[in-house]
Amino acid sequence: MARVLVQREVFDLGAESALLCEGRTDVGGIASFLGICRADDGLAAMTLEHYPGMTERALAAIAAQAEARWPLTGCTVIHRHGRMLPGDPIVLVLTASRHRIAALESCAFLIDWLKTRAPFWKAEEFADGTTRWVEAKAEDDAAALRWCP
Repeated sequence: MARVLVQREVFDLGAESALLCEGRTDVGGIASFLGICRADDGLAAMTLEHYPGMTERALAAIAAQAEARWPLTGCTVIHRHGRMLPGDPIVLVLTASRHRIAALESCAFLIDWLKTRAPFWKAEEFADGTTRWVEAKAEDDAAALRWCP
């Protein structure tokens, strides 16, 4: 069963990777995606909001779909909320499997679906003091369609 966390605190990629395969000898590879807050167009900070309970359930359902589609030996999804600065980690997806293809494909699936279906709302703050809500992007929707046309 996947480990899914929605938290304010920073996570440790190395520690999370070690935890995913601790005591296991059936892991052939771990695929990872680490999403980081960028400083595009003068971005000074980004705030992610969510509804506790609902968001965790949605992420768990997305992770369960990955576990049903690929032979995973482990799966971790950690998504942060709150105010983040450029360079701060936002999301971590780790998938482990006996074979690399399952790990790589499931990791790509998870991040594509998280970008389009996870219930987070993002507000950007800019150096000039302006703010705006982040809109959905057509390219993210197109990427997610490859998994379920």
